[in-house]
Amino acid sequence: MTTESVFTGLKVLDASSFIAGPAAATVLSDFGADVIKIEPPGTGDPQRRLSSVPPSPRARANYSWHLANRNKRGMVIDLKSPSATTVLKRLVEWADVVITNFPHGTREKLHLGYEEVAGWNPRVVYADITGFGDTGPDAGQPGFDLTAAWSRSGLLASTRDAGAPPTVPVWGSGDYMSAIAIYAAIVTALYRRERTGQGASVGTSLLASGIWATGTLVAGALAGGTPFELHDRKAPANPLINPYRTADDEWFMLVASPPHWPGLTRAIGHPELLDDPRFTEAEGFVENSAALSELLDAEFRTQPFAHWKDALSRERVTYSLIQTPEEAAQDPQLRANDIVVPLEGVSGLTETISSPVNLRGVPKVPAKRAPDLGEHNDEILAELGFGPAEISELRAQGTIPGATEGAASP
Repeated sequence: MTTESVFTGLKVLDASSFIAGPAAATVLSDFGADVIKIEPPGTGDPQRRLSSVPPSPRARANYSWHLANRNKRGMVIDLKSPSATTVLKRLVEWADVVITNFPHGTREKLHLGYEEVAGWNPRVVYADITGFGDTGPDAGQPGFDLTAAWSRSGLLASTRDAGAPPTVPVWGSGDYMSAIAIYAAIVTALYRRERTGQGASVGTSLLASGIWATGTLVAGALAGGTPFELHDRKAPANPLINPYRTADDEWFMLVASPPHWPGLTRAIGHPELLDDPRFTEAEGFVENSAALSELLDAEFRTQPFAHWKDALSRERVTYSLIQTPEEAAQDPQLRANDIVVPLEGVSGLTETISSPVNLRGVPKVPAKRAPDLGEHNDEILAELGFGPAEISELRAQGTIPGATEGAASP
């Protein structure tokens, strides 16, 4: 039984790779869009190999591939082949949305530039992502999420403790953040097309998404603000916003403010601190941060996390256990809210992560495995009007692989 959803009937050509563009197409597929993903011959999209590249967790199943490419149909096309344009043109004419992340210059050589695509289909929503934007001195520079979204934006420099060197963040996180930006741009353009009938060229960059994520600090710099030093857990800028350790070696993040102070003093069993002159004004928390963080450190180390969970919750003081990814994967809150959902058709992998976009009362389609390499070539070519003889000729010319070349599983 097919699940009807918001984008049922929407046709998407995913001519992108690794990771933001494909993930944006996956969000559309979650809501019923028919997504055709095209890959180059040989090994296909590099994301097919991401699950096996350190520091990705070692697992038998290709979880990364299915996360960003579920519910799609797959084709292998050598876009450098002279006859590839015939296939690409029909795909573009078929599509409502075309997504690419080929660099400027390369996309035009492969007949995926906006002007040519829009000439084939004036109503198309053309969405692209770059590392550093369309113009400027670094427009042509290759970008990954670790470089463009994290390093260049100020986010990585700010996400460390005082005295510690920069580290490697969760790779792919900048891509998945950017995927939501591309998705939003596509949906905005589709809404505009409903009103005007006009297609559009939309996009974003990893840098733009990284700057948006670092927005408070970058906006502060634009205002000429004076930054605080890097975070020092033992003398933080604000001891009420700080990680603390419990007696059973769990860590939790405390996120409180002066209005929470009375409840926090009761939670830690020291209501007399309300009369301490050091902490009667907001400025006092900053001026005496080392003393208060030392006091809180000592108190939180006296009891296990379960105790503090009850005490802080009772006083409605905001906190959260700092979980590992492995702990987060088993968190019942994820399944209660369909953040983790069943995945069909993958040996050794029964669940995946749903996109963070939800419409209450509107179902997403059930998550099914991502395509094998070139799995749907003949099916899609037939839908596009290519006859058996034409498909054989495309194979002979090397535009698409032979019958067995693209059949390997990811």
